[in-house]
Amino acid sequence: MTSLTVTEVVIMGAVTDAVNAEINQLGVEPVSPGLAELATSLAQSVDEADAPTARAVAARELRAVMADLRRLAPIAAKGDAVDDIAEQRAKRRAAARAAGD
Repeated sequence: MTSLTVTEVVIMGAVTDAVNAEINQLGVEPVSPGLAELATSLAQSVDEADAPTARAVAARELRAVMADLRRLAPIAAKGDAVDDIAEQRAKRRAAARAAGD
């Protein structure tokens, strides 16, 4: 029976956790659920592989699948400084209207 140290237990699953977090952040699971599941499966293979060559092969395939998922990700509507200023201006105007009523 093989005993695992605390460090080994913590490290196991790190790739899977990171991949799942990135898939959630990208929001690609509804767009391509099969590819997202393949990425999770490959990440588990990387985490569980004992042989360095098996880990390298799974990691290479995972890298390619994640690149595909990133290309499929919907464009996030992140605001820039101008959007932030416009939002602050709208809040000030709304507050001024509420104070005037």
